[in-house]
Amino acid sequence: MKFLAVLRGGWTFIRRDKKAMVGSFILLGLLLIAAFPTLFTPHDPAAEIYTPGSGLSWNHLLGTTAFGQDVFSQLVAGTRQSMMIALVVGFLCTILSVLVGITAAYAGGWLDDALSLMTDVVLVIPTFPLIIVITAYLKSASFWLMVFVLVITGWSYGARQLRVQALSLRNRDYLLAARARGESSLYVIFVELIPPMTSLIVANFLGAALYAVLAESGLQFIGLGDISTESWGTMLYWAQNNAALNAGLPLWALAPGIAIAILGTGLALLNYAFDEIANPALRPVRAKHLKGAQA
Repeated sequence: MKFLAVLRGGWTFIRRDKKAMVGSFILLGLLLIAAFPTLFTPHDPAAEIYTPGSGLSWNHLLGTTAFGQDVFSQLVAGTRQSMMIALVVGFLCTILSVLVGITAAYAGGWLDDALSLMTDVVLVIPTFPLIIVITAYLKSASFWLMVFVLVITGWSYGARQLRVQALSLRNRDYLLAARARGESSLYVIFVELIPPMTSLIVANFLGAALYAVLAESGLQFIGLGDISTESWGTMLYWAQNNAALNAGLPLWALAPGIAIAILGTGLALLNYAFDEIANPALRPVRAKHLKGAQA
């Protein structure tokens, strides 16, 4: 019941918050394209059968590549992998963050010290250079290998946030009452502790998804991913390798970059909205500011 109440409160907040509404529309639109890419692709994205380097036209909305491929079809087809990376990595990072952060806060003692030390070690390691080293060493960066690398490098920040929040809730009256009733630790964690943290967990998921999209695109761009797959990062890789900007094919390079920026904007807007739910102090500050401006 508490979880459903939190979800209803979150939906109400999204409807009233412009940032959340815009972010939701962006993500829903991209999810629709990712789920049914064939509905939006006018041509085969891999077919090299068109006039290379042609400009904008009704038949090729964003022109063609130096290989004679339709840029718009490639852009639509690449949405699926980028969205899958965002959702899968975001979900797995969130699960790991919840397990480590809340377990550390609730258990306390030596287990808290050990998990906090592990979290701090991962936090201080430069993330992107570590990702580059791992993927370069493993050489064949498939989809699931990319997911694995991004998850093991992207969970620690969320775990630190959730641990701090759980520590602030651990000794609240309703949790003490649940323990006094003899409720099990699993009941206390999943029924009493986690529901009030739902907005922060969602914000962490969105932040991890944004990190995954940017990191995956960066790795694909420098050639450390699977360059045979259809994604926005591989579009950037081939455009850069063929000097698209100098060759008079700017849309080949700009289109995937703009798509990544749009996805990042949608995730960031939703993240800001849920951050306001998780941090109620942000809303009164904004309300006071508006009142002051009106006065």
